[in-house]
Amino acid sequence: MPQGKPVSVPEDGLTTRQRRTRPLVMVHTGPGKGKSTAAFGLAMRAWNQGWPIGVFQFVKSAKWRVGEERALRVLGASGEGGPVSWHKMGEGWSWIQRPGSEADHAADAREGWEQIKRDLAAETFRLYVLDEFTYPVKWGWIDVDDVIAALASRPGNQHVVITGRDAHPRLVEAADLVTEMGKVKHPMDAGQKGQKGIEW
Repeated sequence: MPQGKPVSVPEDGLTTRQRRTRPLVMVHTGPGKGKSTAAFGLAMRAWNQGWPIGVFQFVKSAKWRVGEERALRVLGASGEGGPVSWHKMGEGWSWIQRPGSEADHAADAREGWEQIKRDLAAETFRLYVLDEFTYPVKWGWIDVDDVIAALASRPGNQHVVITGRDAHPRLVEAADLVTEMGKVKHPMDAGQKGQKGIEW
């Protein structure tokens, strides 16, 4: 894609402008670091355009205070860009044990997905960040066919970015843009845990 030019132009009856402004489903997956970070960078661009943004975190604990949340909440409340709505859908299901059964966590994830479907139907946001959403899909808590159908039928001009490892192959196939973050080296390989300002 040299100089931002597409490799090919489909014969789909759309004008260049219509094709350029189509809403996207984006997936950031793979074993490397940076999937959520890239999605939140995209959210900052959307905020700058004045778009309403909905962030839905599916795996991070409601007690965790990540830097992106604080930054986007402050930006959203500034009145200068778009409003930001932040939702945490659980208690850190993938990495830490919290009270409640797997069935409870699965029910929470399903209710989070139902809320996203309601927001999509109402065109509540222009950009949706579904952070760590690949996990409840992978675990079978949320039906991948339902996800693909809801994303395919969403009205208006709503962009969706989904993050997490091991994205379902059907989700990858349905997405417009897929980025796989690869890992070459990571400090954890040498026994170093995450640190402030880098991981949160």
